[in-house]
Parts: sequence; structure tokens; C-alpha cells
Amino acid sequence: MSNEILVIGATGKTGKRVAERLEARGLAVRYGTRRSAIPFDWENPETWQASLAGIKSAYVAYSPDLAVPSAHGVIAAFVKAAEEAGLHRVVMLSERNEARAQACEQLIKDSSLEWTILQPSWFMQNFSEGGFLESVLTGEVSAPDSGEKEPWVDLEDVADVAVAALLEEGHAGKVYEITGADLLTWDEAVAEIAAVTGRDITYKTITPKEFEATLIAAGFPNADAEFVAKLVAQILDGKNASTSDGLQRSLGREPRSFRQFAEAANAVGCWP
Repeated sequence: MSNEILVIGATGKTGKRVAERLEARGLAVRYGTRRSAIPFDWENPETWQASLAGIKSAYVAYSPDLAVPSAHGVIAAFVKAAEEAGLHRVVMLSERNEARAQACEQLIKDSSLEWTILQPSWFMQNFSEGGFLESVLTGEVSAPDSGEKEPWVDLEDVADVAVAALLEEGHAGKVYEITGADLLTWDEAVAEIAAVTGRDITYKTITPKEFEATLIAAGFPNADAEFVAKLVAQILDGKNASTSDGLQRSLGREPRSFRQFAEAANAVGCWP
């Protein structure tokens, strides 16, 4: 029986951090990506059996997003495949206050798998390695936000919780809402980055349609741009304007602050 831990989405924002932490502990990681030695492709269920073979624990990050309407059917099929393959423990990356993602979570909860669900808030790293990096570098960030504050979360914290849930006892059957300790508006978050970097960076709120247009200009297909713009606007509509204690409950420590994130990102040259 393999002692490998499967990390589905091992080159993604959270997956790569989970894989790095496991390998730093001397553990064997099976990378679940399209280009892995044993490929895993969400769009090709025929790849799942080989990826799951001999695996007892897995970190699961679904791509493109659990809020995509087709995700429910894919996750249902994956759960069945995982049960048949003998998977025991699964840590699933989900989303905070997103009904379609929670419907996918329920498929895991109703299964025979030992599960832990992670529900992080908006990633701080979206500014340093995600969709808003280019905007920071050009000096103007814009998003279809509601004006409400967000409890931005550091992906390093999310990965720490994932690894604990994979390796330790006591996390089974838990749903962890993981947020930062700071509630900041987009204006305030961008101002933090400006202060740390010394850059002149402005922020403005735009409509979902305007955001959609920026995505199309960046190369998104029209249908994808429309979906992403609506999804981001829904995420940023104010429903997440509160902090939660998932990190404290799971790890017994406080989350990293936005200023700590910005200083660390700047120190490694994310905003040259």
C-alpha cells in the first residue's frame, strides 16, 4: 500500500503550498495534475482511478470552481470513485457562504469518507500571484466590490490548516471557516500594499459588467468572463464581512495579518 498523499491541484495556489509542506516533512506526495507522472484531470474521469490507486489521504481542490454549475455532477462522480478506490481521508477546499459550493460539500459529507472542509475567505495572494497582480503592478486596482469590508486570508494559513487536517487526528467531520483577523475594505487593502511597497496604487469600484470587460480584454472567453465577473461580485457583496475562528480552532493560533502578508510578498519580490 502506498504511503503517498494525493494532492489534487498540486500546482494551484493552495495545492502547491500543501505539497511543499508535506514534502518538507519527508512525506511522499502524488501530484494530481494533468501533467503529473500519474495524470489527474477533472474533465477526464478515466484518469481518476490511477491517481487514487493505493491512496488513503487526499487534498482536493476542484478547478475551475465549485460554484460552476457542472461541478456538482463532477464531485458526485469523484466521491463515488474515491469510495471505490478505498480513499479514507479527504480534505476539501471549498468557499465561504457560497450555496453551490456548499451543495458540493454535502456530497462529501454524505459519503463514507472521513472528511474535513475548508471554507476560506478572499485570498490575500490574489494581489501577489493571482488575477490582481498585474493591476497592482500597473498602479490601478479595480473590482466589483460592495464597499463592505473583507476578512482577507493568507494562503499560508489555509495550507497550514489543510496539512494539519491531512496528518493529525481531531479534524474529521469539521468545517473550518478560515479568515484573517483584519476586516479591510478593498481601498484599505490596496493602501496597505501601497504603504509597504512605496508604490502609487489607486483603487476604484467598478460594475460587474465593467469587470467582465476587463477579463475579456485579458483574454478570457466571453462566457467565462461573464461567469467569473458575476461570481466575484457575488463573493464581494458583503455577506462575508465578518471574521471567523476556523484557524484558531484548528491550529490554536491567530491568523497572519494583511500587513504581514504584504511585507512577506514584497520581501520575495512579488511586486518588483
